[in-house]
Amino acid sequence: MISSLAQVSSNTKIGKNVTIEAFSNIHEDVIIGNGTHIHSNVTIYPGTRIGENCEIFPGAVLGAIPQDLKFNNEYTTVEIGNNTVIREGVTIHRGTNDQLKTKIGDNCLLMTYVHIAHDCTIGNNVIIAGYSGLSGHCTVEDFAILEGKVGSQQFMKIGAHSFIAGASLIRKDVPPFVKAAREPITYAGVNSVGLRRRGFSDADIREIEDIYRILYVMNNNLTKGIAQVRDEIPSSKIREQILNFIETSDKGIIRGMI
Repeated sequence: MISSLAQVSSNTKIGKNVTIEAFSNIHEDVIIGNGTHIHSNVTIYPGTRIGENCEIFPGAVLGAIPQDLKFNNEYTTVEIGNNTVIREGVTIHRGTNDQLKTKIGDNCLLMTYVHIAHDCTIGNNVIIAGYSGLSGHCTVEDFAILEGKVGSQQFMKIGAHSFIAGASLIRKDVPPFVKAAREPITYAGVNSVGLRRRGFSDADIREIEDIYRILYVMNNNLTKGIAQVRDEIPSSKIREQILNFIETSDKGIIRGMI
């Protein structure tokens, strides 16, 4: 159902069983997938692609041009996956020439007043709580959770299954499977509760704990810690995921507790 009080461009592709409530403004060059519900007072700008069975709440603004002085009106997009919920007041900006798109995955929840800046990539099953903001070019991997009022500077990477405590300021990359907290943000243990909820075995969790014990507790020198992990922990998908994240980090990873 599309309300007669909504403004919907004729150059918009709308799937089946889509609801667009009164006073929402859907610009041209927008795609809305089957079963998606657009509440009232939502603004969706050109270049936005929304998947199936999403729900967009009042006050959200999707696809506005980026807040980047280098942006020269190049053609870029915002792409939102299936079954994603975007709550009140969320803003998601288009990409720039860097990535050409800002991408949100499937089954995500962006709570009230979250801001996702240009060229960010958000994985699947990510939760970002209210009043959090990601600056441009950030990556958040699958199943990460950011509590409320988390802020991240540009080009940060947040690993899969990580948990970021509320009001944290992210200035270094956060490796997968960990909890991060305090100011400055530091390693605060393995996200074992979240991992068990997602079906990780006790053996998997012990392996993750053993790796981070070597990296963060037994070694102050990250290079030596990585070498020790390779020597003492048998090769596995989990080991390689952690080490690859750390070794490819451009900004460096968060430190351990001092």
